[in-house]
Amino acid sequence: MDARAFIEKTVTENPIVLFMKGTAQFPQCGFSGRAIQILKACGVKNLVTVNILEDEEVRQTIKDYSNWPTIPQLYIGGEFIGGADILTEMYESGELQKIIPQEAQA
Repeated sequence: MDARAFIEKTVTENPIVLFMKGTAQFPQCGFSGRAIQILKACGVKNLVTVNILEDEEVRQTIKDYSNWPTIPQLYIGGEFIGGADILTEMYESGELQKIIPQEAQA
C-alpha cells in the first residue's frame, strides 16, 4: 500500500487520527505533545496516532494530502481539522469539544 492509500484508509476508518512526531506516550516535539494534552483534556481515549518519523514517505505525503505544511495534523471523522495552533484555539473556545465523536471517548 502506498503512503497516500495508507493515509486515506487510516483517516476514514478511525474516528480520530493524529499524525505526529513520536507517540502519544512519548511525543518528540512540543507541538505534538500539546496536541496530545488537548485531546486528553477533551476526554479522548480512542485515538489513533501515526508517528511520521518512522516513515519518510508518509511524512511528506501527509503534507500534500492535507495541503498543510506542518505536523501534527488532526483528523476527525475523516476530515482535516488542523495543526497544534488551530487545536489550541478550538479547545480554548470550546469548539473542539463539540466535534469529538462519542466513540472516541469510550
